[in-house]
Amino acid sequence: MERVQLGEFEETVLLITAILHEEAYGVNVMDEIASQLGRKVNISAVHTALDRLEKKGFLSSYVGGAQAKRGGRRKRFFKVTNLGIQAIEINRQVRNNLYAQIPAVSLKLGQ
Repeated sequence: MERVQLGEFEETVLLITAILHEEAYGVNVMDEIASQLGRKVNISAVHTALDRLEKKGFLSSYVGGAQAKRGGRRKRFFKVTNLGIQAIEINRQVRNNLYAQIPAVSLKLGQ
């Protein structure tokens, strides 16, 4: 598999979905982004990213059972697919390769 083109937010949503594993649904993804990154995001942006990632084949989804506390509404859960796992790994390798090429002197200049 070649380099996977993911936007920064898409990559974040993909990683958070992997972290949440069996508990990944829109609101949980949004809350985890806020918790992990201190970044507030709109729920519609999260749903858009989840849908886009599913269309690309990086996620799959299923609808859970109805819950009384949600007024009988059901949650749509997301799971990272094998293609999504490959995308995570490839992006990590690409980033690590780039970081490894930064001369030590460049890192010290910012101090």
